[in-house]
Amino acid sequence: MATRDAAFPVLPMPAEAGIGLRAPHVERILRDRPYIPWLEVHSENLFAAGGGIQSAMAQIRADYPLSLHGVGLSLGSADELNPAHLGRLKALVDRYQPALVSEHLCWGAVGGLHSNDLLPLPFTEEAVRLLVSRIGQVQEVLGRGILVENISNYLRFCGGDYTEWEFVVEVVRRSGCGLLLDVNNIYVNAVNHAFDPLDYLRAIPTEVVGEIHLAGFTRKDDLPVPLLIDTHSRPVSDAVWSLYAEAIARLGPVPTLIEWDQDIPDLEMLLAEAGRAEEVLDAYRAHAA
Repeated sequence: MATRDAAFPVLPMPAEAGIGLRAPHVERILRDRPYIPWLEVHSENLFAAGGGIQSAMAQIRADYPLSLHGVGLSLGSADELNPAHLGRLKALVDRYQPALVSEHLCWGAVGGLHSNDLLPLPFTEEAVRLLVSRIGQVQEVLGRGILVENISNYLRFCGGDYTEWEFVVEVVRRSGCGLLLDVNNIYVNAVNHAFDPLDYLRAIPTEVVGEIHLAGFTRKDDLPVPLLIDTHSRPVSDAVWSLYAEAIARLGPVPTLIEWDQDIPDLEMLLAEAGRAEEVLDAYRAHAA
């Protein structure tokens, strides 16, 4: 198991709405310490051993629960896991003791070549077995469970043994990890591949979901078929807010993140989006009481 740094005891992740910590807002958060239930950081942005980002992160981590979200481990690649990448992730987890650690159900590198994207896998038994093995390796090295995220995708492989939601559930069930349920990605894929997003939600076991992501997409017009791109560049759409409300009605309150990675707005805009998610969570709690 990882050795815990006494300076950073593990803080529980509240079932509230947090935001992704991005560079334009670091100085403001350091200065003002605004109320934010929790923050998520891309793991790879902290792989450098020193510098200003580590100093800032140490100050922020002292006040906020943290989730580390990876984008480069390439769990589904035909290549073996990169030991240097995994080693840096372990060092980061040991240092900051995040409440949650997550990665994507995808691949992004093979043969030393890296794609600047999260690439889809075929929904096959072979891919399930590969992912289960790789997730097991990661959890063994880190000494803790992780969450894996369902990705957006823009093509489907021919054939396959599972629907997308069956594939995700099978990987999670057999690996013993948790699920980071990206509700925006469900909606994007439902439009792109013409399925009912509620079928996806109904298939997810309530006990495996440890975090939810919400983000904005871009609609590509003037095409022969509908196409949504998961750009993280605008507010969450009304359709995704409706699907999120359905998810919370099924799952109960779950830590929820507002992702915004391009055309990043001011902090107030992000907090307003988080506030809208908090309204959905509060409505569930009020109804349950």
